Amino acid sequence: MSTVRPIAFGPSVCTDPAGGSTREWVLPDGVGGYAMGTVTGLRTRRYHGLLVVSGATPAARMLGLASLDAVVTLPSGARVRLACHEWAGGAIEPRGHELLTSFELIDGVPRWRWRIGDVVIEREIATTHGRPAVTVVHRLIAGGPVRIALEALCAWRDAHGEQGPSLDVAPVADGCVVANAYRIAGPGFASAGEWFHGVRYREEAARGLRDQENLWYAGSFHGSLRAPGQTAEVTAWAGALDDPPPPGTVESARARNRAVVAAAAPADPVQAALVLAADAFVVGGPDVVAGYPWFGAWSRDTMISYEGLFLSTRRFDEGRDLLLSYAATLSEGMLANTADTGAVEYNTADGTLWFLHAVDRHVTVTGDTDLAASLRPALSGVIEHHLAGTRYGIKADAADGLLSQGAPGEALTWMDARVHGVPVTPRAGKAVDVNALWINGLATLGDLYAPVLAKARAGFARTFPTLSGLLQDVAGDHTLRPNQLLAWSLPHAPLRPDPAVLTRIGAALLTPLGLRSQAPGTPGYHGRHRGGPADRDTAYHTGTVWPWLTGPYAEAWHRLGAGVPDVLADAEQHLSEYGLGSISETADGDPPHAATGCPFQAWSVAEHLRVRRLPAPGAPPGR
Repeated sequence: MSTVRPIAFGPSVCTDPAGGSTREWVLPDGVGGYAMGTVTGLRTRRYHGLLVVSGATPAARMLGLASLDAVVTLPSGARVRLACHEWAGGAIEPRGHELLTSFELIDGVPRWRWRIGDVVIEREIATTHGRPAVTVVHRLIAGGPVRIALEALCAWRDAHGEQGPSLDVAPVADGCVVANAYRIAGPGFASAGEWFHGVRYREEAARGLRDQENLWYAGSFHGSLRAPGQTAEVTAWAGALDDPPPPGTVESARARNRAVVAAAAPADPVQAALVLAADAFVVGGPDVVAGYPWFGAWSRDTMISYEGLFLSTRRFDEGRDLLLSYAATLSEGMLANTADTGAVEYNTADGTLWFLHAVDRHVTVTGDTDLAASLRPALSGVIEHHLAGTRYGIKADAADGLLSQGAPGEALTWMDARVHGVPVTPRAGKAVDVNALWINGLATLGDLYAPVLAKARAGFARTFPTLSGLLQDVAGDHTLRPNQLLAWSLPHAPLRPDPAVLTRIGAALLTPLGLRSQAPGTPGYHGRHRGGPADRDTAYHTGTVWPWLTGPYAEAWHRLGAGVPDVLADAEQHLSEYGLGSISETADGDPPHAATGCPFQAWSVAEHLRVRRLPAPGAPPGR
């Protein structure tokens, strides 16, 4: 069994706002909230904060404690600020990052060290798993004695928005209560009360979004660090405001993370890192957060991620509960897609078919025939509704057994981006990935739908292959996309892969971070996933790289008996590039393939972990 290697940076990264501030850490709380920031400490997104609290859904988050700024008073009386903020106009002040000597992510918990002459101050942050709470510890490592003040910059607003013009703060014995929503407690609290105007978020500016807000300076906590080892500890929590988290949060967080990794028995340090990364997305319920910092739960993402998040990590009981919970959302043979938008939506042609796949994999890996029996009526109902026809024109063609889908203004496959309400890649009709999943789903129910399965397999073989060996993306559309990989990679795939065809796909689509969503040189290709929302959505599935697609690509090669290709090694360096210890949602299609989108994405992590744990050629299946 392997453990997670620390991720560490020295002063050349820590003191550089350009490099250190593009490397982000996240600490999930296990209930949908998190703490999140950068190596330098510079808050570059509206989503960065120490206490971000999940609401009715994982996506309905509120940002509370934005920052806790350390001010150190030396024996000489000099006051040194260790924080850094960017302001309207681009100025960074204070510049505490210039005193950083190191940053380490150890067992998923971040640690910083600043040097002020012979004085060394250390900071650690940890969340309390299972509740919205965070603890920030400052420790004297060398030098001293010093006094330390910790200034609380506060908000209480939607994590996607900006702070409004007022914020109620009520002092209590050991700190304050903000907006009657969360409490901050620590030593020697002194009330303040003023706005810090024009805090700027450079990543929001780059995404074409509002990039400024005001934060409320609620007050400061004070302590003396007289000898190395002494600490000043501040805790913030929401929920039961009279019930503070227990002490020892940092040590407990590291111990829990080590136990999570050990339970999965990873074979090497990279697998260990991915197991810990996967844990971030599994939240109470259980449910799955699709990505941090802005996504909540999406059934398609959850079911694509299922095998990597639950089976590759041996979280069998949690996975079983999740599958039963999601089955309860079935309506007209369709799985609820998301409630992120404020209402439950059933707007996916493939998410339900991925659910059939997830159930099949769970039963195959665990041998849980009781689950198979209990869900069999629901799964049969899915097939029956798809045969008869359900929402959005989703229906099996009686002539060839293939599934068609599409409705005006809708994008129902995973390539679901829309600009001004118009789908960028609508893919209406008979899509290759949807039909590969359809055939796979029919096969999971054994002989019950054998005639339908045989017809669909024959129809697939007649409809999608081209003379070159590549598959059409949608019947009648020859655009070179990665969706065809599912026709060769799923357990009950309709076709056997051809190494020459996979080589051609790799040559056109493969990058160090995954596969492009469309081949360069084809009509409508976009190689940069940058700019405002319309620009990014236009490029989202027309050339942007998606790391999760590495899974089907590697699986297709594995089915040929070639083993898992070495493309997986490319992601190892990425673990310390963007979302630390994790894998990003997307990347630019054009070199240098810089990461974009969510720094921490569930299906990216899950698919890399899944295929890394595939058995060697000739070995028996299973985990």
